[in-house]
Amino acid sequence: MSDRLATVGRRIATVRQLGAVVNAMRGIAGARAQQGRALLPAIRAYAATAGHAIGKARQLQTGPAAPPLNSAKGKTGLIVFGAEQGFAGAFPEQVLNAAASDSQAAHFFLVGDRAAALAAERSLPVAWATSLPSRAAALANMATELLGALYDYVAVAGAVPVAMIYPVWTAGHGASVVRRSLLPLDPDMFPPEPVGSIPLINLPASDLVERLAQEYVFAQLCEAATEAFAAENEASVVAARDARSF
Repeated sequence: MSDRLATVGRRIATVRQLGAVVNAMRGIAGARAQQGRALLPAIRAYAATAGHAIGKARQLQTGPAAPPLNSAKGKTGLIVFGAEQGFAGAFPEQVLNAAASDSQAAHFFLVGDRAAALAAERSLPVAWATSLPSRAAALANMATELLGALYDYVAVAGAVPVAMIYPVWTAGHGASVVRRSLLPLDPDMFPPEPVGSIPLINLPASDLVERLAQEYVFAQLCEAATEAFAAENEASVVAARDARSF
């Protein structure tokens, strides 16, 4: 009888320890989700600033628009932002489900170690992969790495269309999967804007537009990565809450 009581006592202690771990995970995930959400307004403001600058720089261009450097001759690009960890509910599978239909015909960029493991199980042809950072402060560095890989591919494949797939978390509804075109940029998004007095520039206007366009693309990658980062941590909060209720 005493042995049974001791066993029960050890099990109760173990359950309490697990509860403490789950609570800690929930707190960490909640803080990270909040950090990610706090970054989004600044990222969107940066993208808007880059967009306005493109419009102003276009006003400085003279003559016909420069032709594209090379025509499309490679696969379309598909950037998928998935989950880094496994404790994130069902949304990692939802993201890959949204990408599966055209992944075979696309050059597949994948963000998130958990997403990479799931993609391997499905035999999806991932051409490039990286981790989704565990800290919000590291998201910009990851986006820089991804931007470099993307432009390296476009330099070889030509002016191919590139799209992004990423999760967005909505309170009360959970994660939904968003698909957004990234390249080529639609010129109508950046109508030429009056510049007033002509500014002093150190680059040809066409080069300036190109560099500003890279900044805009970088901002879009940062936004998608931050949405994925926040969604994963929000999903972890829910998973921890559900685990705690058992």
